[in-house]
Amino acid sequence: MALTFIGAGLLRTPLELETPVLSDDGAGGHETQWHAVATVMAALEPVSALSRFAAAQQLEEVSHRAIIRKRGDVRAGMRFRRGTRSLVIMTVHDPDETGRYLTCMLREELP
Repeated sequence: MALTFIGAGLLRTPLELETPVLSDDGAGGHETQWHAVATVMAALEPVSALSRFAAAQQLEEVSHRAIIRKRGDVRAGMRFRRGTRSLVIMTVHDPDETGRYLTCMLREELP
């Protein structure tokens, strides 16, 4: 597989990596609390935008891609936070299988 060139200067957006911690809500469900794991530098870019109508409401979904240095603890279901924005990690993969970088496909959570 060909090497993917990713200049280290592209990783200039600080993102807070957070992991979900579920706790019992006392009514048979759970509450999700987010705990910071690390601050990572990323190349963050929008990839597509989708607007669809369902359940009598407009559903807006904005997808982004983040490229970060390889970490062993990044997985789908975690999220990145930048200021008031939350970006949920949908997929994680190594773009050129060299173990140098991870590409994360993200979905922005609306407040």
